[in-house]
Amino acid sequence: MPRFILPKGLFRAFIILLLALFIFLPLAQTIFLSFVATRPHPDIEIGSIGLFNFRAIFESPVLTASILNSLTYVLLNVFLCLLVGLPAAYAFSRYRFIGDRHILLLLLTFRLTPPVTLSLPIFLLFAEFNLVNSPLGIGLVHCLFNIPIAIWILENFITEIPPEFDEMAFIDGYSLPRFFLTRLIPALAPGIAVAGFFCFIFSWVEVVFARILTVTAGKPITMAINALFTFQTDIGLVMAMTVFSLLPGMVIIFLIRNHISKGFVVRM
Repeated sequence: MPRFILPKGLFRAFIILLLALFIFLPLAQTIFLSFVATRPHPDIEIGSIGLFNFRAIFESPVLTASILNSLTYVLLNVFLCLLVGLPAAYAFSRYRFIGDRHILLLLLTFRLTPPVTLSLPIFLLFAEFNLVNSPLGIGLVHCLFNIPIAIWILENFITEIPPEFDEMAFIDGYSLPRFFLTRLIPALAPGIAVAGFFCFIFSWVEVVFARILTVTAGKPITMAINALFTFQTDIGLVMAMTVFSLLPGMVIIFLIRNHISKGFVVRM
């Protein structure tokens, strides 16, 4: 009996198609349900399709406040991570000192520490400084875990720039701060964008400290979505908030898609 052999190229396309369906089918369902009325509303029947779920987000003070809270602490986190990470990455890249590679690996190891193991001491510390229930507190605690990532990514991008680039600037009379602002930062724009992206994403989706440090106020978008699950959950509204939470990351990924892989090289 003759055997049917699928061509290699067609088999590969079939596997890619299955993988794409596995990844994108839940996302497609989420997007579709975000436009569907899943609970009765005035003048809206269940099953109707429209933008009413997204409109409900901006009509709810709690949901709009959660979006503003998330943007506040995420932008603060990105700013502080880049402010601290850029000089540290420059030092690791351009200078050699005893234990420099070990210190960098130690920082990355700290990033792998489960956040829940530090939740109690961080809560007690932040309670002393009145930073609980505040987006400022979440932004600061996220820096503990995101600064090592920023240093790692920026260090790899700086290493790609030849040292002669720095030497020529110093020969021309540039001070170190002026060199950073006028020469290094423009040359590192892709690396800064990649580091900022990962700091943004890790902070945007984090839930452990968001749950612990926002007991009564200052809740971010992740906790607002979690609070929507009740005995009578409005699935359409939950999906609309989920889609809204995905948009910033998708936009940033599209903008820096050509630079993401360049920062993930470990040099010993």
